[in-house]
Amino acid sequence: MRRADENNGTQKTTEDYLEAILEIFQKQGYVRSIDLAALLEVSKPSVTYTTKRLKEKNYITTDHAGMLVLTEEGRAIAERTLDRHQILTQLLTSLGVNADQAQTDACKVEHDLSEESFQALKSLVLSDKLQNINF
Repeated sequence: MRRADENNGTQKTTEDYLEAILEIFQKQGYVRSIDLAALLEVSKPSVTYTTKRLKEKNYITTDHAGMLVLTEEGRAIAERTLDRHQILTQLLTSLGVNADQAQTDACKVEHDLSEESFQALKSLVLSDKLQNINF
């Protein structure tokens, strides 16, 4: 599903960056551009370009020390994306997919899965009904 103001590739990049900023902040309490580049395995110029776009959309800002900070809107998107990633990873690993592959596949699916389908999968994962399903 496409957002009106973003194509799917831009949406994925936005969500990946915001999710990564949240993850880094949760681990170390601050986010530098270099940390973001390392986690996403992209160049520093790519981070500079994308963070500029995220600032223009009011998803992030910088603090007095130049650290990246999520705005309320950016945090909401990051939390939603991270929740999708974690639930999908948990689902895939419970089905026997190895952890690394589950992480990779969850990242691919989290951006394109409808909210209705995601909520159904989330309910399944959180209800422990997964063990009772015969595939």
